[in-house]
Amino acid sequence: MGIRIYKPTSAGRRNASVSDFADLTKGAKPERNLLRKKRKTGGRNNQGKITARHRGGGHKQMYRVVDFRRAKDGVKAIVDSVQYDPNRSARIALLKYADGEKVYVIAPAGLKAGDSVMNGPDAPPTTGNCLPLKNIPLGSSVSCIELRAGRGAVLCRSAGTEATLQAREADWAQLLLPSGEVRRIPSVCRATVGRVGNTEHMKVRLGKAGRARWLGRRPHVRGTAMNPVDHPHGGGEGRTKGGRHPVSPQGKSAKGGGTRQKRKASNSSIVRRRKSRRYGQLKLH
Repeated sequence: MGIRIYKPTSAGRRNASVSDFADLTKGAKPERNLLRKKRKTGGRNNQGKITARHRGGGHKQMYRVVDFRRAKDGVKAIVDSVQYDPNRSARIALLKYADGEKVYVIAPAGLKAGDSVMNGPDAPPTTGNCLPLKNIPLGSSVSCIELRAGRGAVLCRSAGTEATLQAREADWAQLLLPSGEVRRIPSVCRATVGRVGNTEHMKVRLGKAGRARWLGRRPHVRGTAMNPVDHPHGGGEGRTKGGRHPVSPQGKSAKGGGTRQKRKASNSSIVRRRKSRRYGQLKLH
């Protein structure tokens, strides 16, 4: 997978780049039985209030049903194709099991059409196989990690992400996550061996505002450009710098403070917290 840069035939093309999609299987089409309608929310909750700002519009998409549990044990599957998914940064692989069932899974780097994968405790720890953490060798790179056994993968599902299995003790496995956090996870939880594919996703440059709108991203408006009724930074005679420490539209501090609950039950599972960007800047002074 690489990045393609076009000739600067226009202002938008000059700074834009796209994926070359070399990791996709040519001629592959989405599996119709695994497609679902996807309704847009525009960042609004069930009461119609905007809870996630700067979202709306975008191209129509069909949702691909992805199997995050990988609970079909002991049955070999052949990778039918590696496909593009408009709903996520990672690629997805269409697996065809020996009994004829087809499912989508997150495609790890290096997986291609024709490869064989397997799930369960008896699966070998090779790229694309899903098995419990207790059966994976230490030092391995894993992705699509469960936090609770049988609930499905929740960690390291986006393009290029991976975690490192550092240690095992009793019924716990210790993982180094991409954020730098070290966390304990029950060793019976499953993970997929290998790093998630499409590793150069973050190097793609949109190049123009229109491509952001295609993705459903609306413009970000500065608080100082608003009226007082719309934002705490709004209003004033003439242009101002705000006159106060930066806050959200609801008046909460926007200086990067922690939002995690102090008494969250899973706090005991964190061995070492990630270093926040703000903390790192403070250490330099």
